[in-house]
Amino acid sequence: MIASLQPWWWLALPVLLVPLWLHMRRRERHKAGLLATARFLPATTPQQQRTPRWQERLLLLFRLLLLLALIAWLAVTVMPWRGDTVLATSDIPPGLSAREQAVAGLSSANTVQLSTDPLQWLATHQHEFRGNARVLVLARALPMPALLPQFSLPVTVRVFPDARKPAAQTRHIVLASTPEREPQWRALVAAFGAAGDRFDISQVPDADTELVIWDRDGNPPAAWKSPLWWRTGAAPAGAIAIEVNGLRLAIADSAQGRVWRSPDWPAASGSTAAAIYETWQQLHLQPGPYPMPSAALVANPAVRSSQQQRPSDWLAWALLLFFILERITAHVRRR
Repeated sequence: MIASLQPWWWLALPVLLVPLWLHMRRRERHKAGLLATARFLPATTPQQQRTPRWQERLLLLFRLLLLLALIAWLAVTVMPWRGDTVLATSDIPPGLSAREQAVAGLSSANTVQLSTDPLQWLATHQHEFRGNARVLVLARALPMPALLPQFSLPVTVRVFPDARKPAAQTRHIVLASTPEREPQWRALVAAFGAAGDRFDISQVPDADTELVIWDRDGNPPAAWKSPLWWRTGAAPAGAIAIEVNGLRLAIADSAQGRVWRSPDWPAASGSTAAAIYETWQQLHLQPGPYPMPSAALVANPAVRSSQQQRPSDWLAWALLLFFILERITAHVRRR
């Protein structure tokens, strides 16, 4: 946290010597006068030795901490210190980062390696940048925000998608079908493999099971759980009937998971198999984030005027805490 403050904030630390000097210097607490009978004695300089009490030492500590927190608070809120900066995610190689810096004319800019979303980091640390600073963001992939982000300084976003094919996912399916229809179901699951994913077919569900295909008479065991069920037979009362991609579905929720029923499965053709897989992707599986393209974001001065120039929450709470402790200790010391 301290490392993110203004680099020159420690030049104000000698101010901490002021309360030290005020607390440690000698102060006469009693006014002394010469007695009439002692006027003819040789004059001597009074020697006083004062031992600080524990309240005074504690008060000194709280005042030093309060002053230190105040200096750090001013360093954050008053003194923006970052100039031209390159924000690069951890998956950007150094060679690519150096080349893009040279192209953008930011060869001398400071580089910050981030493991989080650089746009979110910039929105949080925007108050640290000077008004004439430029920012270059380098990333392999960034999720597209719902609204175009706005900053008080010009930001250039350069996205370099990974050319490698994403790793195939393994989806666990439980198939419980009659012997006559099991080959049709297996052929349907095999057709799903054309999309690139792998499918593991088992007989009993476990914690990794994503789909249970139940094509038997009666009900499945009560202990079987799965996020999604494909079942044959008549739809229960209260089921929602929809038609997606030409596939007729009746959807209902149960204690064992969401249940789909359809008269169109198992698929009788390749087009029907493609419609079933596409519907599965659209209605149940979580879609991937839409990637953000490269963009040049123009500075918006209104963002700086409306921005809350405040330190981190921990620093504000620390300043309040030290002030309360200092006041309490000072009150106890006076009693």
